[in-house]
Amino acid sequence: MWWWSAVRLVAVGAAVGVVLYAVDRVVVAVTRRLSARAGTVPAVLRGCRRPILAVAGCGLLLAAMPWVRAPGGVGHLLVLATIGACGWLTARAAALLLDGAVRLAVRRRDAAWAGRARTQAGLLGRILQAAIAVLALAGMLMTFPAVRVVGTSLLASAGLVGVVAGIAAQSALSNLFAGIQMAFGDLARIGDVVVVGGEWGTVEEITLTAVVIATWDQRRIVMPMSYFAGRPFENWSRRSDRITGTALLHLDHSTPVDLLRAEFDAYLAKNPRWDGEGSALQVVDTTPSTLVVRALATAANASDAFELRCDLREHLVSFLREHHPHALPRVAVASAPGEREQRPERPERKRWEQEKRSRA
Repeated sequence: MWWWSAVRLVAVGAAVGVVLYAVDRVVVAVTRRLSARAGTVPAVLRGCRRPILAVAGCGLLLAAMPWVRAPGGVGHLLVLATIGACGWLTARAAALLLDGAVRLAVRRRDAAWAGRARTQAGLLGRILQAAIAVLALAGMLMTFPAVRVVGTSLLASAGLVGVVAGIAAQSALSNLFAGIQMAFGDLARIGDVVVVGGEWGTVEEITLTAVVIATWDQRRIVMPMSYFAGRPFENWSRRSDRITGTALLHLDHSTPVDLLRAEFDAYLAKNPRWDGEGSALQVVDTTPSTLVVRALATAANASDAFELRCDLREHLVSFLREHHPHALPRVAVASAPGEREQRPERPERKRWEQEKRSRA
């Protein structure tokens, strides 16, 4: 009778739930005691706790199906749930293994190595999760007899289907392969400071198809992965975070450069953002009205370099305004010395200006 099968199914489900709850409580109590000896055991079990419970529950219910004698549709649903739970457990275990491998790899290493390991592990984890999801879905579909027959017949034309799919998904595949090239070619890592398309920011996330860049003003720029594989971009922290900051000043020709350089050295020596590696103050160019003075100094990272540039520019301009105001650039609004003597006095000035205009 169908109602008797339903009663037995409910009873078996309740019994499985009680057993799993009891086992879960025992495992949690044991892992808490083991946490002092092996701190990673509770974390691993917490990560795989729910998938393990799902796989165990589905397995116990499938084992009890001969006694329950439920309709075939219930057994099929349990098979689908078991395949999905196994895929879930496999994906979670792969993610935990990759995370553990990254932690072991970056221990006692520099920041660049750590960023590279996290980037490669993240991309590899996403590829594994996508592959596991596809395999789990394929396994679920193969449980249907009609799909199994169709799948067997399509096996002979797999090459043609692959070519058609490759042409249709050319953009997605190019981004995927560009992501693999970017991660394992060490072009950019999570946490790198980059300049892409004229925008300065930090690589915040690398997915299978795109890179998310966080800018200094809290914006997020999402760039396709193929952009980084096919176009040049600046990576300011690929080998080292140290960078040189440059500040340009346009000053009058009468600027006392020696005094300005002495003040630059004195201020830089007490600025905490300077790393002490290099500095210089030089006249790099001249214009008809100004001198172009370049002040450069090294810093530990791009953020400190930007702040140091602002500090130098502000301090040097303040120093000149207080002690040498004539050194600041001015716009001439009067005649240059000697120009008045060259002009003839009245009444010949009018005729002189007319001749000047005619020659022009």
